[in-house]
Amino acid sequence: MEEPIVVGLDIGTSKICTLVARVENGTNLRILGVGIEPSQGIRRGTVSDMDSAAQSIARSIEKAERTSGYEINSALVSLAGSHVTSMNSRGVVGISGRVIDQDDVYRALDSAQAVAVPHDREIIHVIQRGFTIDGQNGIRKPIGMHGFRMEVEAHIITASATAVENLRQCVSQAGIQVSQFVLNPLAAGEMVLSDSERAMGVAVVDLGGGTTNLAIYIDGDVWYTNVLNVGSSHVTSDIAQGLRLPVEVAEEVKLHHGYAVLEEIPEDESFNIVSFGSEQSRKVSRRELTDIIEARVEEIFMLVHKEIKRSGYDGMLPAGLVLTGGGSLLPGIRKLATRVTGLPARIGKPEKMVGLTDQISSPAFATSVGLLQWAILMSESNQLASEHSGKTKKQLDIKAEKIKSWFGKLLP
Repeated sequence: MEEPIVVGLDIGTSKICTLVARVENGTNLRILGVGIEPSQGIRRGTVSDMDSAAQSIARSIEKAERTSGYEINSALVSLAGSHVTSMNSRGVVGISGRVIDQDDVYRALDSAQAVAVPHDREIIHVIQRGFTIDGQNGIRKPIGMHGFRMEVEAHIITASATAVENLRQCVSQAGIQVSQFVLNPLAAGEMVLSDSERAMGVAVVDLGGGTTNLAIYIDGDVWYTNVLNVGSSHVTSDIAQGLRLPVEVAEEVKLHHGYAVLEEIPEDESFNIVSFGSEQSRKVSRRELTDIIEARVEEIFMLVHKEIKRSGYDGMLPAGLVLTGGGSLLPGIRKLATRVTGLPARIGKPEKMVGLTDQISSPAFATSVGLLQWAILMSESNQLASEHSGKTKKQLDIKAEKIKSWFGKLLP
């Protein structure tokens, strides 16, 4: 069998990244094409300008096509934004004393998503948290067992139907079909978490440009998700206002001189900048910059900590936090995260991939590469197939009609 080709399209507030990869030996990713483009028309994870967003997406896809030699027709697409919400639900089906098969799992998950969802909401994921067979709970893989009554506890993620459709239309204008939307922290989690972290209890904190995305994993599965309407672009905005700088200059200052913990900056460190309305540079204390940054980043982690406590799982995360996204590149952020939340923290970045990896071996691309990992898992369950044809370019067309679950866990 020909090794499948998978495509991920990560649409963020600050950048759009299209990746094309070949799946080698069933599990390994060889990156064939990379298309990175500054994001326009996207604000805090949602579309604010259809034409600008579609053009940015098209440019990113064109770059990936050019470097990979494949024509892209469809892709898995990331999803974020404060319009994303989640709930927990239970589904029950009768088995009649026979052996449980995959269809029974599908029926149980279908039953779990038969909840009252407002007409302006769209179900994005239905994720199993565990099964109960005839009163025996804690079952992870019920297939092959005997029983009369099976229950599934599921985590349902929904999003604004309008926001999702606008994003779908932008991708469609760029000539691409959406195979499936994948919530950012779930995609990132597939790439940066270890099996032991998932089992013990861990929270993925994806620090994006316009949003901060949270996913809590316990006993190997997702138990809670949410999106906070604040991100690293707010840090840049604070710097621009505090130091009276253009936003572009403030971003450069953050990247080159930024730090998250004030107490670790010496008193005598400084740098030169040119403010609005001035032609001459002036000296700025690095402690002044760090004071601005620390205040905003501390607020972000206070919101994360509050959200973890609100979930009710704050005492079940011995593995702590795994920080991803471009915001996690800020020096000192791991120490500040631990100080605010009281949880251990580490930085998670994409690994175990070969090929064109120079640009994407960074926490900023954890979601981008994680989308490819999702495609691998779907391929393994025989729910994605790729076709190749053409003379000068190989035609890439991921068939997604049968995507109804991911190993019995996910139902779009």
